[in-house]
Amino acid sequence: MIAKKWILLNNEIMMKQDDGFSLDKDKEAVRSYFLDYVNKNTVFFYTLKEKIDYLIENHYYINFYEWYTFDQMKAVYDLVYSRKFRFPSFMSAFKFFQSYALRDDSGEKFLERYEDRLAVIALFLARGDVNQALENAEMLINQEYQPATPTFLNAGKKRSGELVSCFLDEVGDNLNGIGYAIDSAMKLSSIGGGVSFNMSKVRGRGESIKGVENLASGVLPVMKIMEDTFSYANQLGQRPGAGAVYLNVFHSDIEEFLDCKKINVDEKVRIKTLSIGVVIPDKFMELAEKDEPCYLFYPHTVKLEYGQYLDELDMDGMYEELITNPKIRKKKVNARHLLVKIAQTQKESGYPYLFFKNNANRQHALNGIGNVKFSNLCTEIMQVSDVSDIGSYGQEDTIRYGISCNLGSLNIVTVMENKRIKEAVKTAMTTLTVVSDNTNISMVPSIRKANEELHSVGLGAMNLHGFLAKNFMMYESEEALDFCNVFFMMVNFYSLERSMEIARDRKTTFKGFEHSAYASGEYFEKYIREDIYPQSETVKQLFEGIEIPGKEAWAQLKQQVAEHGIYHAYRMAIAPNQSTSYIMNSTASVMPVVDVIEVREYGDSTTYYPMPYLTNDNYFFYKSAYDMDQKKILRLISVIQRHVDQGISTILHTNSRDTTRDLSVYYIYAHKMGLKSLYYTRTRKASIDECVSCAV
Repeated sequence: MIAKKWILLNNEIMMKQDDGFSLDKDKEAVRSYFLDYVNKNTVFFYTLKEKIDYLIENHYYINFYEWYTFDQMKAVYDLVYSRKFRFPSFMSAFKFFQSYALRDDSGEKFLERYEDRLAVIALFLARGDVNQALENAEMLINQEYQPATPTFLNAGKKRSGELVSCFLDEVGDNLNGIGYAIDSAMKLSSIGGGVSFNMSKVRGRGESIKGVENLASGVLPVMKIMEDTFSYANQLGQRPGAGAVYLNVFHSDIEEFLDCKKINVDEKVRIKTLSIGVVIPDKFMELAEKDEPCYLFYPHTVKLEYGQYLDELDMDGMYEELITNPKIRKKKVNARHLLVKIAQTQKESGYPYLFFKNNANRQHALNGIGNVKFSNLCTEIMQVSDVSDIGSYGQEDTIRYGISCNLGSLNIVTVMENKRIKEAVKTAMTTLTVVSDNTNISMVPSIRKANEELHSVGLGAMNLHGFLAKNFMMYESEEALDFCNVFFMMVNFYSLERSMEIARDRKTTFKGFEHSAYASGEYFEKYIREDIYPQSETVKQLFEGIEIPGKEAWAQLKQQVAEHGIYHAYRMAIAPNQSTSYIMNSTASVMPVVDVIEVREYGDSTTYYPMPYLTNDNYFFYKSAYDMDQKKILRLISVIQRHVDQGISTILHTNSRDTTRDLSVYYIYAHKMGLKSLYYTRTRKASIDECVSCAV
């Protein structure tokens, strides 16, 4: 097969010149891609009105005339097209047209350009408010903010999927509860949802059923059913189902739970496509660090004795009592050996994710309402949840909180260079709120309840390494820590302020606000005690012309929140956002890059993606994550985590020479630094697909 011209031009990037790579060839590849492919395969319309009318009449778009006049819509289109946007890299253009641009029913012709998609999203999320639509359009065409894939792909379309596609829920310890979870998995998977379940309440293998010992099969058979469910219920064959299961490390089934990811394990117990995560309380890390014995508990005996589930107990206070209580069935293992087993499983498969439960709840502003017990497919969503009681026929169900992830990401480079942190954060929060308000997952009542009562969103960020490299700063440097401390404090401040403004204007807060650390004012104390300003001259220059909220501003916000409340129970979460970062020509999330020039295989073609703003002058500043000190990466993430109310997808990058002991040391360090979770562990030779359902 003859290679396409744009692919050949893109491949010429790798041809070495005297001063380095032939980076200019990527721009030529973009030009060829448009001239030789995109333009030839795009449906042409003579006027904007002809285009809008055609797309509405043929059921591609919703009827925007119910919200706007044509002139109002034209103003939004005029704004985005007036910026004369050009894709800065071949990969950004290719990713948009391959994955996001609207096509006709034949699938052969494009009906949208990038500007069209942005205009439609801006109009859709403004819900008839033309001034808000123009604000949205300004932010989007500036590439200051990128909605999550479900919103970016589906907003404004008549035949569309959901705007949110990542969900979490608890699994109850009876057939009704397990059946509810499997039913939820099937329904959510069918709409393209990735779902994470907390299995820690399910009784262990060999526990009693109706008082008869050794009948329970444990968590693994339920996981098998879950895996088959996600495989069966995909989104019309276009998107595979994706699921994750979390188990508390003190659960009696934890060892076989880890074994299910081993390559050489019996096929009867091997879990191939379901992701797994381990919930780790402080007590386990203490036992491992001290090399003390560790007891695993059979959760049903705990529930019978104390009326509480194992994963809801405070293990710091209850561990010794559980050990000494003869009614609690238990087994003894070596804590350090179990930690090494987790590391071995990660070295082999990349799993499990780690969720540091006490760290998450130590910084949790909603402890007066409930606790965070587990996380999602990408380990950044951390919200209160509670298992529902599902009754038999004729009995009433008690529906409690599940979780839905509603995400989007700021582009650090553009918001900094445009000096629009405040404006971008507030507009982003407004659009995320619209998505939350218009999401109704009625097929799963626990998910619907949480969304309706808590209004949670997850504002994240991308392009951190890109920003640092563009400004000739090393990712591992003190200046990077300084920058992140100030920048994410500001995102926190303005997201809180916008949430307060929405609560004030609507005269409503999330349910339970009065029991939160926001209402008591406790949340604000760390910001009122001392100002957070740039310390280094380099970072001071980056923030020139940008107003930074100080102690007085935080004190004033505290008073306003006490008076008006806030609308969102949760506001910030930093997801992997690999997929949409290509469109933004950004480095993904806040993690360091893996390759200075990334290699991607698409079908029978190899494409090259130079990191954003890469020149032969700043090449050195794009040091690979594999060559970095992982502790310095974790330290930087810990600085960001101080200001993020939920979590951050954090990947460990290891080399083949790293031992399981090295990994264990990283776990202990991450825990001590206050990280709430660790996502995949990647080795230089292994590759793990990104979390498609939560990628933003």
